[in-house]
Amino acid sequence: MTTDQTPPGTGAKPLRADARRNRARLLEVAEAVFTERGTGASTEEIAREAKVGIATVFRHFPTKEALLEAVLVRRLQRLAEEGRRLMAEPGPEYALLAFFDLVLDQSPVKNAFAAALADAGVDVRAATSEAGRALREVLVALLDGAQQAGVVRRDLEVPELTAILVGTCRMLEHLDGHPESAKRARAVVRDGLRARTGNLEDKDVPTPEEEGGLIRGEERSTGAEASRSVRVPDRHIQVQPGC
Repeated sequence: MTTDQTPPGTGAKPLRADARRNRARLLEVAEAVFTERGTGASTEEIAREAKVGIATVFRHFPTKEALLEAVLVRRLQRLAEEGRRLMAEPGPEYALLAFFDLVLDQSPVKNAFAAALADAGVDVRAATSEAGRALREVLVALLDGAQQAGVVRRDLEVPELTAILVGTCRMLEHLDGHPESAKRARAVVRDGLRARTGNLEDKDVPTPEEEGGLIRGEERSTGAEASRSVRVPDRHIQVQPGC
């Protein structure tokens, strides 16, 4: 009977065609169930939705965590595939920014899956290392294409772009429930990626006075007063799973 490659990282024998179809179906249903009902959904619910017995679920995935891990890896693989597809589209700026938006749109679900796995003691970084490398390669290629075309600033490198992605994910979490603010914030970030005449260096950043005197006379504050006026509540700076 036709066989398929071994599921990544399992070390198991290749799957028969029918087993491959069952596995793909389980992953599809599990992703939909976990996305709609949360990661607290049970394997029994997934078996019912997939119209298979619970034994079939555990034959492919011995634990719920193994199933959730496979779902997360599958999402990352699809994201990389979409990035490769975008590379073939006309317009390098469109490709990079479309991928940027795709990552942001998918981050809440991906982060929820990653957090549930981490809470269960899974080393998420190790579990997704291969898919993560593929995503990085896609990001490198998309950024290089946009820079070669002169549409994205040339001093931007992948570590900074990755940090911007993660930071933007956090920002959008903070703006959850405020779609117009989130839309404007995205536009600001996207605009910051675009090429300008020359590259902005730290020494080129104007002070408030140089930019038109935003702080004048009686409006000036001491350092302590200024610090008090922009204090951020601790709840806004919690550590959460990566974007």
